[in-house]
Amino acid sequence: MSSLTHDLEHKQFRDTVRRFVAEQITPTHTDWEAAGQWDRALFVEAGKNGLLGFEVPEEFGGPGVDDFRYNAIVIDEVARTGAAAEAIAFSLQNDVVLPYLTDLTTDEQRSRWLPGVVTGDTVLGIAMTEPGAGSDLTGIRTSAVRDGDHYVINGSKTFISNGRNGDLFVVATRTGPDRHKGLTLFVVDADTPGFVRGRKLDKIGLHAQDTSELGFEEMRVPVANRLGEEGEGFYQLVRNLPQERLSLAIGAVAAAEGTFARTLDHIRERTAFGSAISSFQNTQFIAAELATELDVARTFLDDCIAAHVAGELTPARAAKLKWWATELQVRTADRCLQLHGGYGYMREFPVARAFVDARIQTIYGGTTEIMKTIIAKDLGI
Repeated sequence: MSSLTHDLEHKQFRDTVRRFVAEQITPTHTDWEAAGQWDRALFVEAGKNGLLGFEVPEEFGGPGVDDFRYNAIVIDEVARTGAAAEAIAFSLQNDVVLPYLTDLTTDEQRSRWLPGVVTGDTVLGIAMTEPGAGSDLTGIRTSAVRDGDHYVINGSKTFISNGRNGDLFVVATRTGPDRHKGLTLFVVDADTPGFVRGRKLDKIGLHAQDTSELGFEEMRVPVANRLGEEGEGFYQLVRNLPQERLSLAIGAVAAAEGTFARTLDHIRERTAFGSAISSFQNTQFIAAELATELDVARTFLDDCIAAHVAGELTPARAAKLKWWATELQVRTADRCLQLHGGYGYMREFPVARAFVDARIQTIYGGTTEIMKTIIAKDLGI
């Protein structure tokens, strides 16, 4: 039995999220895929429905609820429907970027940034990855040079989710030569002169997610927008990675479960050689294997969520979960597509979109190989 428990409030909240997804995402997801990004109005509606900024204190416009189970429910319900791009957007807002603004800021900074996050008027993003750096945070080259009450920032970032829709970005910069102690984080408004939105990247999947390049050209950012002290950036980034990886795993398991559920409906209805393909032993074996693997993954996931709520989720365990859940998502999409036959290769079928949307999961947030390296270090080898 899973160690994760939900109260009545969580169950009622899940019903709210489910209705929100049915009304605000499912009817328009295909249109957003065609447009290449989701509509900003989505977050305003999410704010009205109380789906954003759970841990933001009441004095800054939030509910002040420090309970990751609410975050998990949002990602779970959005990802399950196949709206992967929207799930990533919510994950960035609530799970990945927001902790930097609640945990590493002064009251003055919180008063400037947090109210808009809760209402959905401010969309968040994080700019870490650079061309040639990938998962290596110590390879960051974007520079920030102190000039009086400002820093002058120059450099470029790539693969930035919410790159078009985002208003406020946590930007990782280099302020010194030390690989670890030379990194500093800044919160940058997209309206800042010198902030350049580059190409919207053409991906094989996640078409509704506005992944973009960003550039900084002599961009002057006030010292008041620095997070913490100069040189603390690397440790600030590493500190939040377990929650980011947990969030990605939630989306992975939910998406895989949704794909499998839709595939079960398909194999019961589809016939070949005069029989439903669900009657074939090979189909039954694949379904049985996937059902078992998904149950194992859900149990592991729920246990990790419970550990995180208790403040006990370790980086190594989050790494185990992230690589296992995302690899399972890819494997599930692949096997479910096969059960659809030729129809599985048609983008009008959800399983085709699930297949291409899943592939990035084993790469961003730390590749599977990086996750295994973290686990090996934890084993002392």
